[in-house]
Amino acid sequence: MGPFHDGEVAVQRRMGQAEIAERVGRMIRPDIPSVAAGFLAEQRMVVLAAADAAGRLWASELVGRPGFVQAVDDRTITVDARPAAADPLHEPLTHRSRIGMIALQPHRRRRMRVNGRSAPEGTGLRIVTDQVYSNCPKYISRRDIESYVPDAWSAAVRRGVELDADQQAAITAADTFFVATADEDGNADASHRGGNPGFLQVVSPTRLRWPDYRGNSMFMTLGNIEVNPRCGILIPDWATGATLQLTGTAELVWEPETFAAGAQCALDFTVEEVVERPGGALRWGPAELSPVNP
Repeated sequence: MGPFHDGEVAVQRRMGQAEIAERVGRMIRPDIPSVAAGFLAEQRMVVLAAADAAGRLWASELVGRPGFVQAVDDRTITVDARPAAADPLHEPLTHRSRIGMIALQPHRRRRMRVNGRSAPEGTGLRIVTDQVYSNCPKYISRRDIESYVPDAWSAAVRRGVELDADQQAAITAADTFFVATADEDGNADASHRGGNPGFLQVVSPTRLRWPDYRGNSMFMTLGNIEVNPRCGILIPDWATGATLQLTGTAELVWEPETFAAGAQCALDFTVEEVVERPGGALRWGPAELSPVNP
């Protein structure tokens, strides 16, 4: 049995990239190679994907000092942090959960992904891995850390069911966001999307659209959406540490007239709930946009 479920295979075939996916998919492994363990130990930020009690998907950011994420053996990762009390994944991750995780290192344009099962451990998480793999540096905006102030977390959040004018402006200015998806069985995945500001388009206060650019041909995000439309989005404000978390549903759009330049399809996202956190502990400098952005 290969690493891909039916939704991923369907999208790979529709895109004419099934042979590439089969070859690239050989990198997916259940264990954590030493180079991946070293990479995780360097990280200041990871993004988690999981479902809440209602089955809605969310993406949440965790930050810390280097070493807050550690591979403790060849199938286990510990994270010395959990989502804050006001975060939509705070309560779900106090229980065993199926989880996706992406570690992004903007200043080196590197990233790796982990899918598996998490359980609470002390004030953090213990993750048993099912899939571990790296991604290419495409579409990652380079930026450097300017400050880390652990006590700068804001406990206050704003909640709504549609995007206000300021939130829409923040989305339009974004060069990066993260996507939480899951397959029919609830196996979660966290992925990164990058592009020039404006690539994440506000269609209305409850609808977004973004292009899907050519990537690793495995189509894990699109394959999940093919079989399970539930989806979550995290949009970071790198300068202030603020975040926008959205949950809703997504659909693949195949009509060529809807595609942005350089896209192979588009995705429409319908907003069901918005959670805005006004500030955070980790703050970054200005972006150097990826030279491969369409």
